[in-house]
Amino acid sequence: MRHQRSPKASIAEERKAPSFPIRELTYWLDGGKDVTELKERIMLELERDPLWRVSDHPNLTLAETRERAMKKIRRLADQATSRPLEETMVRMGIISVVDPGFWTRFGVHFGLFFGALQGQATPAQLAYWMERGAFTMQGVTGCFGMTELGHGSNVAGLETMATYDQNTDEFVVHSPTLTATKWWIGGAAHTATHCAVYAQLIVGGKRYGTKTFVVQLRDTKTFELMPGVNIGDLGKKMGRDQIDNGWIRFTHVRIPRSHMLMKHTKVLRSGEVIEPPLAQLAYGALIQGRVSMVSDSANVAKRALTIATRYAGVRRQFSDGTANALETKLLDYPIHQHRLLPLMAQTFAMVFAAREMTVNYQQLMAQLSDLGEAKGAAADDAIKNLKETHATSAGLKAFCTWMCLNIIDQCRQSLGGHGYSAYTGLSQAYSDFAVHCTWEGDNTILTLQCGRYLVATALEARKGQPLPANLAYLQGAVSKSGA
Repeated sequence: MRHQRSPKASIAEERKAPSFPIRELTYWLDGGKDVTELKERIMLELERDPLWRVSDHPNLTLAETRERAMKKIRRLADQATSRPLEETMVRMGIISVVDPGFWTRFGVHFGLFFGALQGQATPAQLAYWMERGAFTMQGVTGCFGMTELGHGSNVAGLETMATYDQNTDEFVVHSPTLTATKWWIGGAAHTATHCAVYAQLIVGGKRYGTKTFVVQLRDTKTFELMPGVNIGDLGKKMGRDQIDNGWIRFTHVRIPRSHMLMKHTKVLRSGEVIEPPLAQLAYGALIQGRVSMVSDSANVAKRALTIATRYAGVRRQFSDGTANALETKLLDYPIHQHRLLPLMAQTFAMVFAAREMTVNYQQLMAQLSDLGEAKGAAADDAIKNLKETHATSAGLKAFCTWMCLNIIDQCRQSLGGHGYSAYTGLSQAYSDFAVHCTWEGDNTILTLQCGRYLVATALEARKGQPLPANLAYLQGAVSKSGA
């Protein structure tokens, strides 16, 4: 009988003599000892809370999955409003890996709906919605109504209309065509009471482009649909069934003029439209989703590689033929190392890219916040940074999400036949993550946007304009000879 060794003993063997200080490296990657200890405390809380168990996920029905997600929302909403913001952000980062479907459900309200209020409402408007429970989810549960059946990446082409009625001081929100139906709207099917609706602003018969309007979908007490609002459930999806994606159609729905978010473009009672001198600055807040997905890619890839590497450290196949000899660990085969270690290197590259991208985005938002109504050199510099951050986030979002999806599948394959089991967590991880390649901008379109920016920047540099610091590598391309 061939000698065997338990999985625990095998993995302990791998860990007993590392060539680097594991704990110190962990502190450095997390951003400090305090952050690591906070993460470990939160992980222990989740591990011991039956509400966060994941072992039975493959066996839950669609209804059971959504019901459990709603229980988690209540739990997390209470924690988010009672704990320090820094702790909440760390907790959300962990949950995005543990239960990405729930994270999306929760994030639709706090990240997208509330994020739209923060980025596009005036201080008075933000205070108004805060008083009505937009932050605590006590009275207002929001969703984000941008995508339509006929338009996704082409935001300027959205068909939903918001026409100003000066006689009543209201906007009339209307879906004029079938393709104007809001589509894939997370939280709309059963739970959202309000929606941040992206629609064409029309005043006095003139179009002023796509703006954001808060439209009530359901009565907050009876939960009945509001007059003129039709909603349907889009049903089961490839992944992330915790969120109730739905469609919305508006039929001449009237909302107060004050429900248009007016931090940038303003519509007065008289019907006068005041547009900002730099309208494109309003889109700075929309970059946030792409920035977060660079971090998501790194975190989800780390999870997949943790599963695959631990498995390779305990799974044994074949021996040298010596009697009673242990079979060889998968991790000891050079060909298996070649499968996993390059993916690990890619993942660490994503970790550091995500850090840099996040810092750049935060600096941009601070610059835009301080800009106010300023013009001249300050405004020109803000536009330059906005374009650079937009292009960088577009390129990294596409590259990292594609890379992560490949890493998940390569890890699944490295488990051999066991990788096909739903209980490894990798098949569900693939299904849950695949949407990253198409939401917040189709990856192919985003790569074109990034490429267009690079070409335009190189052409401007040939005319004497300075290159941004992170594009210094283009210096050779901007010379006349291209050398």
